[in-house]
Amino acid sequence: MKIAVVLSGCGVFDGSEINEVVLSLFELEKQSINYEVFAQDKNQKHVINHYNQSSDNFTRNILFESSRIVRGNIKKLSELNYNTFDGLLIPGGFGVAKNLSNLAFKNGHFTIDIEFKKIMTNFIGKPSGYLCIAPMLIPHVYRNAKCTIGNDPEMAKIINDLGGIHVNCSANDIVIDEKNRLITTPGYMMTNSRVEVHLGIEKLVSKLKNI
Repeated sequence: MKIAVVLSGCGVFDGSEINEVVLSLFELEKQSINYEVFAQDKNQKHVINHYNQSSDNFTRNILFESSRIVRGNIKKLSELNYNTFDGLLIPGGFGVAKNLSNLAFKNGHFTIDIEFKKIMTNFIGKPSGYLCIAPMLIPHVYRNAKCTIGNDPEMAKIINDLGGIHVNCSANDIVIDEKNRLITTPGYMMTNSRVEVHLGIEKLVSKLKNI
């Protein structure tokens, strides 16, 4: 099995959630699943100082920042050929809501980056895992899909209003949509415990092989 992993930067407030990325890649390797990592080759929407959460007045490239997490072993999102992969995995972090989409700025009226939406669409019918805030994007591509972002009523309402079916879930568990071959877990949307987040990711990766 070979999974395409898409990152959205480096750091929870403006890119990919680093712990979710590392734990996801760890589980893929532990469970003997091959993978390649991809990211957009363009600038982030903005840059956040993760020490004090203030905005910094300079730009960072999503691909370059994502490469920090994976020791440079990454490709441009434009190089992702879905025909060569068996599934898709999207870690969370606000890069999903700021770079892969504009959810952070538009709330329920958000759209998905055109390039990334095409990739999501191409993977319909293949096993796909979405972590943390990433499941918010699912209703834009899948019809009547079950998913979770934890138990946030505002976010759940957006999912349901867009035609999705939100299911409350703890960080150490997953929600499975067998029909659409989707697996989601709340990750850091529900807890600050790496142990709980890891348990959810472990289950998600395991299910990728058996859905």
